[in-house]
Amino acid sequence: MIKLSKEGAYLLYGNKIVEETEELKETEAILKQELGEKFISKEEAIKNTMAYRILEQHNTSENMEKLKIKFDRLTSHDITFVGIIQTARASGLEKFPVPYVLTNCHNSLCAVGGTINEDDHMFGLSCAKKYGGVYVPPHQAVIHQYAREMLSGGGKMILGSDSHTRYGALGTMAIGEGGPEIVKQLLEQTYDINMPEVVGVYLTGTPQKGVGPQDIALAIIGEVFANGYVNNKVMEFIGEGIENLSVDYRIGIDVMTTETTCLSSIWRTDEKVKDYYELHGRKEEYLKLEPGEICYYSGMIYVELDKIKPMIAMPFHPSNTYTIEELNANLMDILDDVEKRALVSLNNNHVRFTLKDKVRDGKLYVEQGVIAGCAGGGYENICDASDILQGKSIGADEFSLSIYPASQPIFMELVKNGRIADLMATGATVRTAFCGPCFGAGDVPANKGLSIRHSTRNFPNREGSKITNGQIASVALMDARSIAATAANKGYLTAATDIDVNYSKPKYFFDKSIYENRVYNGVGKPDPSVEVKFGPGIVDWPQMSPLTEDILLEVVSVIHDPVTTTDELIPSGETSSYRSNPLGLAEFTLSRKDPGYVARAKEVRLAEEVRVTGACPMRKNEVIGNAFRTIKKAYPDLKARATEIGSVIYAVKPGDGSAREQAASCQRVLGGLANIAHVYATKRYRSNLINWGMLPFIFPEKELPFERGDCIFIPGIVTAIREKQKEIKAYVVKDTLEEFELQLGELTDEEREIILKGCLINYNRKEK
Repeated sequence: MIKLSKEGAYLLYGNKIVEETEELKETEAILKQELGEKFISKEEAIKNTMAYRILEQHNTSENMEKLKIKFDRLTSHDITFVGIIQTARASGLEKFPVPYVLTNCHNSLCAVGGTINEDDHMFGLSCAKKYGGVYVPPHQAVIHQYAREMLSGGGKMILGSDSHTRYGALGTMAIGEGGPEIVKQLLEQTYDINMPEVVGVYLTGTPQKGVGPQDIALAIIGEVFANGYVNNKVMEFIGEGIENLSVDYRIGIDVMTTETTCLSSIWRTDEKVKDYYELHGRKEEYLKLEPGEICYYSGMIYVELDKIKPMIAMPFHPSNTYTIEELNANLMDILDDVEKRALVSLNNNHVRFTLKDKVRDGKLYVEQGVIAGCAGGGYENICDASDILQGKSIGADEFSLSIYPASQPIFMELVKNGRIADLMATGATVRTAFCGPCFGAGDVPANKGLSIRHSTRNFPNREGSKITNGQIASVALMDARSIAATAANKGYLTAATDIDVNYSKPKYFFDKSIYENRVYNGVGKPDPSVEVKFGPGIVDWPQMSPLTEDILLEVVSVIHDPVTTTDELIPSGETSSYRSNPLGLAEFTLSRKDPGYVARAKEVRLAEEVRVTGACPMRKNEVIGNAFRTIKKAYPDLKARATEIGSVIYAVKPGDGSAREQAASCQRVLGGLANIAHVYATKRYRSNLINWGMLPFIFPEKELPFERGDCIFIPGIVTAIREKQKEIKAYVVKDTLEEFELQLGELTDEEREIILKGCLINYNRKEK
């Protein structure tokens, strides 16, 4: 079904794979026999991947090992664009230098917080007018569907402030990052990364009837997430199996590559992709992409499409995968294993998690089905679900089904061809384009409920429950087709391959007039006379201090979970109304993982606020005062007033999941000065820390020399950063100073300056 190569692999002429052996000479001998005079070195073969060529075209440095990328287009949604534009405005923004699309698909319900959500929308519209951008009003499209329809382009690169920014199936290399990286592009700076490795994904065969794109995606995620096979790499989709997939199907696989922790994705393009661009009135954006005759991949994922069965990702991660057939055959054993894994994810005694109470007459019963967002809301997914449910009823019991078409054009076509009426007749409800079911702002199940969703994530609390309030619900990820089959079976888990159905595959017609009538397009037409509209919930960033030579950190939270998601660092659902208020949002930091964190961080921040005024912080905080007294025994010349004070959290592997910068910025506005991690789950979370002036420390050992409540003294940190020291001396402050070492990992010169100046805002303000 899915197989991974142990070493790298060469692709010859697009259809023959030669896996690398441990012996270089042996590999070269095989290649020379295959290629003859066409033989080239590995270094040259690397340059023949589609990814390398696109990155080369967008690199502004003269070094392909150290990339400085400028993107063609940018996109953000209404949970991120206010903070981004506010940061850019504070740094001297005058106009958007490239097309920048502001969509409104996260806070589109405007259901809580009074006027503040719509205030954010009006802020976005006024900025699109003033700086020359595109404004997509609420309910028109989810961010990624609009980008596919109207922003993507063959050979182009798009940066989005949402982790699921993936348009590889359309020949567009797209990357999801935190807001500060968008700010850099708006200020005509660059996205700086080392040249990523490229992993081939070789597709063969044709999917079985009833198997959908989410099934393929989950099968891949289940094989590559835990072992980090594609972590921060580019996934390049190749192989003859691509020809057997519609573009909608490819998009459904592609969007889920984010859950593998890869950096980006790119697919070989063909006539079907060309037809897609023509259908959307943008035929000039098509570019035929294919790997060179001889190219090299650092790994190869073999995907036999015809052998993949309907999949389910059980709580609480997209990589916790089983076939539905396997789950149904070994129900109690697998549910027991899911419970054991949940104990690790939840790490909380307030609630008891179980799914065994869902077993009725030997079958798993679920209370809710959702088909939504950038992953599930596609035209083909919904049409196939409609065919499965044709003439059936979802029943009048607990089970409910809601469907969210990903854009108004898709919705309109489904209305025209009668699919919406067919779905509504079953008892399902159909809603407008909205990302809420993906992040806990829509379709929150009842306490102890289980929801099956064709969406992107199923992390703890992602559906909206609050463990600290005694609430627990969970999500399992599935494909729209098996969700529909389960709905047809009135909530009992059923694979789509177990239902005999004729998939009618109605043709799609795109009506661009919907966008022409409603979307504001000001690209290339900035109007400086426009006044930006501010609501009372839009608050400026607080001042942040430059880094001092010596720093004192108090450890305010220690998290031993194997992985800590950004949803656990800053919850997604109930916080969305505060996204434009940094101080208000910060009150939710770690609220589901460590409810006492905010109060402890504020105590440390208060000591720093006293220091900044020129007073002595030792008198304001007993822990800090005692730490300084101990430090002064070894460093008698140390001045507390000249030593920055901040809080620090430790997590084993923080940052999996969302690109939201608020996972870092909320710590920063509470006085956070650093993270210490065994390893960072994603590049984007580490970048968010750096851009908010926080030190991304690495401690590679498993046994910690500190615990919560300890203080850590780091002398000469500014010098260490400037001199690019690999090992940094630090001291746990007990009765004496106990030395240990931290690392910062690789930093660019710009990243060093951002940290030294306190944050990206300070860096750009001082540079101007």
